[in-house]
Amino acid sequence: MERFSVVYRVFADTENEASQRAEAISLEQTVEIPRDVVPSGYIEDVILGQIEHISYETEGQFIVTMSYSPDSVGSELPQLLNVIFGNSSIQRGLKVLSLDLGTELAKRFRGAKFGISGVRKRSNRLTGGLISAVIKPQGSSADDLARISYRCALAGVDIIKDDHGLTNQHMAPFKERCEKICAAVREANSKTGGSTLYFPNIAGHSNDVNHFAQFAKNTGAGGVLIMPGLFGFDAINRLARSDDFNLPIMSHPSFLGPYVLSGDTGFTHGMMFGVLQRLAGADISIFPNVGGRFGFSAAECRSIAEQCVVSDGIGKTIFPSPGGGMTVDRAQEMKKMYGNDVVYLLGGTLLRYSEKIGEGIKEMRQALDQDA
Repeated sequence: MERFSVVYRVFADTENEASQRAEAISLEQTVEIPRDVVPSGYIEDVILGQIEHISYETEGQFIVTMSYSPDSVGSELPQLLNVIFGNSSIQRGLKVLSLDLGTELAKRFRGAKFGISGVRKRSNRLTGGLISAVIKPQGSSADDLARISYRCALAGVDIIKDDHGLTNQHMAPFKERCEKICAAVREANSKTGGSTLYFPNIAGHSNDVNHFAQFAKNTGAGGVLIMPGLFGFDAINRLARSDDFNLPIMSHPSFLGPYVLSGDTGFTHGMMFGVLQRLAGADISIFPNVGGRFGFSAAECRSIAEQCVVSDGIGKTIFPSPGGGMTVDRAQEMKKMYGNDVVYLLGGTLLRYSEKIGEGIKEMRQALDQDA
């Protein structure tokens, strides 16, 4: 059975130290016992992680490729993540760079159900970047949020998503909010002939995810927003795999920052917001845009977008969705940076248009559609 591989950046002073750390990873991520007591046969030959390659990167840094057996994983995403970076994530000086599922695990983890092509078909935006309006702020009533959504849909916005801070608070409870916004978007679409999709933010406890997602589907939502940093990547994966749930999934980065912000631990930006999102089954991956308030660099943002759309990645290609600091004035800059397969998030800047919020959406559409 073909093994799958994970590439790590190991921080070590010498190649010998890097080799020792690599052997420790092989044990920690699989059998978690001393090397001298690993049983011979199947456990040693198959289950134990294997060091495939060690190479010098730069002073104090080495690249280590490890391979693992699909038998260590089974078919559950939490265990795959556990093998990739479980106990080793608690150690300093170790960063995950890339993942190759191999043919066997690629059959078990098929990625996004819709991907770029499926979301384009549902939104009827067959070419060019998509625009997503973010409805907010927290504290607004469901009626107020529905009115904002109605104006956005009338203006032809492709997606309307809840702000991630809108959950199940008494000001705009999930079900009331979902019902009223779905009705508003449906009315606007009927008037314009448009195909605006509404993505409510899934709320509640972890055992409420499926219930609220099915409620959203039955109410007429066009997709759902999920925060894997809070609900777990498996919350996305379960819905993406479900035959009963057949809507696109947008992933929000809340609570994921610590996984990428350290230079010597965690994951690269492309791994966290590109590879792992595709692995879980997200169709759209939101991440903080360069020039916004979160400090991601242009190179980090490009790496995310590249991992979302690279053709030989996990499953279908998915939409990168940069947010924060997104304005009409930056549309051409962002288009040049990200290309056409992108969902642009517009939140606080749209609210400055107040009652004329639709004009902001139309201006962004015109800016994206014009040639540079």
